[in-house]
Amino acid sequence: MKRPSTLFVLRQLCIACTLCVFLSSCAVMMPVTATSNPVTTTAKVGKSKATNVFGFWTDGDASIKTAATNGGITKIATVDTKITTILWVYKIVETTVTGD
Repeated sequence: MKRPSTLFVLRQLCIACTLCVFLSSCAVMMPVTATSNPVTTTAKVGKSKATNVFGFWTDGDASIKTAATNGGITKIATVDTKITTILWVYKIVETTVTGD
């Protein structure tokens, strides 16, 4: 039985690594800010979301103001943002606001 050539094996390895990189996605959640307003047990939560394709087509509004309005929040306590990237082409930004 003939062994595959080194060039063939390296080419297959490069193709496999490239596919892994392009088919990967990443999600990062980070706190943006916190205020002196306390987070109570009855705190409301508001969310807003925006999507972006290829870096130039955007749909939605992921602003803090929109998230607060969606949750009926007038006193903001904390703001968190979650960014999910799929294939470096499609990005989802979600903003979560808590407060009263």
